[in-house]
Amino acid sequence: MSKGIRVILTGATGMVGEGVLHECLKNHDIEQVLVVGRKLSGMDHPKLTEIVHPDFFDLSPIENKLTNYDACLFCLGTSSINKKEKEFYRLTYTLTLHFATTLSKLNSGMTFCYISGAGTDSSENGRAMWARVKGKTENDLMKLPFKQVYNFRPGYIQPTKGLKNAHGFYQFVDWMYPVFKSTLSKYVCTLTELGLAMIHAATKGYKKQIIEVKDIVELSKS
Repeated sequence: MSKGIRVILTGATGMVGEGVLHECLKNHDIEQVLVVGRKLSGMDHPKLTEIVHPDFFDLSPIENKLTNYDACLFCLGTSSINKKEKEFYRLTYTLTLHFATTLSKLNSGMTFCYISGAGTDSSENGRAMWARVKGKTENDLMKLPFKQVYNFRPGYIQPTKGLKNAHGFYQFVDWMYPVFKSTLSKYVCTLTELGLAMIHAATKGYKKQIIEVKDIVELSKS
């Protein structure tokens, strides 16, 4: 039997990253997960190794630990709320491209999966600041010498029960998920579906590089 893939994951202390990590640790196609974060995830598993690294703008102290991986599931992100464009650009575009560029040099044949967002502006010229920045991030990631880059654009994400990092407001809207799913299906997926879609993109590939919600749901079932 062939071994599974070796994955680097970021953002494990956030809701999305925690959920994607949860799916990776359960999945037989994943052999090993290296979490790179500013603090420990709080998870414990034989597949899991963690590096605590405070500065994602300087990876030189840990570069030797980032080699021989097949995929990166980049789930680290920040909200644009109360942020000026310069700050959001630095924390979204500059940080992500620095991390990705480093990995592309260290791992030939790597697949890079990026959590973007529904409504991202690929033209980079729209009115919404966050959408322009995310669009530029997607576009420039796809120019890097990876085997493949997949940009995931989830909308509303239903959290995975039992995990600890869901945003507080979900406790007030959790009961509405069946309504959201039936009336706004093209904007709604579960965190489980998102995690599985990222794993399947990394292990099997997909026909599109821009992966909208309907593609997330489809890919999660492949």
